[in-house]
Amino acid sequence: MTRLHNKVALITGAASKPGLGRSIALAFAKEGAKLVLTDINAEGLESTLAEVKELGAEAICLTQNVTSEQGWIDTITAVENRFGKIDILVNNAGIAVLRNVDVMTLDEYKLQMDINMTSVFIGCREAIKAMRKTGGGSIVNMSSIAGLVGMPGTGAYGVSKGGVRLLTKTVALENARHNIRCNSVHPGMILTNIQEDAKRDNPAHFDILVDTIPMGRMGTPEEVANCVLFLASDESSYVSGSELVVDGCLVAQ
Repeated sequence: MTRLHNKVALITGAASKPGLGRSIALAFAKEGAKLVLTDINAEGLESTLAEVKELGAEAICLTQNVTSEQGWIDTITAVENRFGKIDILVNNAGIAVLRNVDVMTLDEYKLQMDINMTSVFIGCREAIKAMRKTGGGSIVNMSSIAGLVGMPGTGAYGVSKGGVRLLTKTVALENARHNIRCNSVHPGMILTNIQEDAKRDNPAHFDILVDTIPMGRMGTPEEVANCVLFLASDESSYVSGSELVVDGCLVAQ
């Protein structure tokens, strides 16, 4: 209950259930973090807030459109006004429109770049300003195995997540002497709400996908959250600019 004691963490995309943001919030709450949870889904956000408060966390939630530059400035300001600092940023908000390049529209491409990539750039920029004022912090950017290897149907999604991977390394290098660490997490096939829908709608295809995973199963949001927790905590104090792959050995093949 002390790994994040007295640390203030901002987690975006915290509303979905089951979802990575919510699981990360619960993991952080159990370890003593003070939480600021954001999402565009206000109803789901309130549900996550209630859960972390049940665990004893001091927490607030803010409705945020992560594609808005002013929205990011306002969010970081709200965190500083409420808690006086920000120690941890988890850039988790994201979407996936899985289409082959030849049938993807420009609007679908731009939307994924805005939400998955540009929002991470703005979030990192504003968090860096705040963290430098208080002596440092940890930024964890959620990427994907699609940001590491080519995968059919992930043209824009993979580009955006690959961009997150390289932005993470740049942020890490530029801020190493400011005690600000930045790492990316690359989940594989995880049982979030999206995968639950796929399992229900097309069980045969779901089983085929699972068979491609060397461990023989999809991962859980909690397993990803535990990795994010490590990178957010002081246990990873000498880890920056790294890629943590959480995929059941999928891309090692």
